[in-house]
Amino acid sequence: MTAPASSLHVRLARDDRDLRAAQALRYRVFIEELGGSGPMVDHDARLERDAFDPYFDHLLLVDSWRDPDAGDHVVGACRLLPDTRLAEAGQFYCDDEFDLTALRRSGRRLLEMGRSCVDPAHRGGFGMLQIWQGLAEYALAREVDILFGAASFHSPDPRDWAQPLGWLHHHHLAPEGLRTCARQAPQPAVLPGDALDRKQALMAMPSLIKAYLRLGGMVGQGVFVDHAFCTTDICIILDTAALSRGARALAQRAEQAR
Repeated sequence: MTAPASSLHVRLARDDRDLRAAQALRYRVFIEELGGSGPMVDHDARLERDAFDPYFDHLLLVDSWRDPDAGDHVVGACRLLPDTRLAEAGQFYCDDEFDLTALRRSGRRLLEMGRSCVDPAHRGGFGMLQIWQGLAEYALAREVDILFGAASFHSPDPRDWAQPLGWLHHHHLAPEGLRTCARQAPQPAVLPGDALDRKQALMAMPSLIKAYLRLGGMVGQGVFVDHAFCTTDICIILDTAALSRGARALAQRAEQAR
């Protein structure tokens, strides 16, 4: 049964119990549902985790109807690394997949977001809007200018995603001053603009990426095939001022529809 909106709230992880619940959700989504893996995945405990987790803040969508002691109270999660904590982490997670030189040289305050996932019962609903609002508030409180992170198409063959990848390249490519570049060669050919079908491209595009676009998101140059997670990754780049405006607008529309 889907929880009512009144039982859902967004907050940062407070303790190891919260973190393990987020990692358990990530396991259900990224490992069981999407078929991924990784060197630190704990299949016995059913936890998806990696070496970056201790350095990130973990923004959680919590269902207050569920028992935290049972470890299933987290129904949405994403992890956040502000550039003020970069010295501790050693690098951004995305550094392994994308050249972030343009972002670093921009002089803007950066926030990396990753491992975003939502329980199937709450996808596309009010809970997702709460996550966007929580993310906007987190960025505003830390005076972040640019949010970025890897977003995934769920197969490791970019040819499966030629239409949406072509659409993103031709219509949502970030300006040079903010444009990341994938660290993988050779890159797949990009469909020419006259070969694109807007409806087909958007239908094939993951809902999370479409949500970023509605909030003003842009993409970097190229793709990175993550064989461990069985995904084709792009780098999403978003001005946090647009995120704040977009999150408010989405929340207002949702409230009017209720």
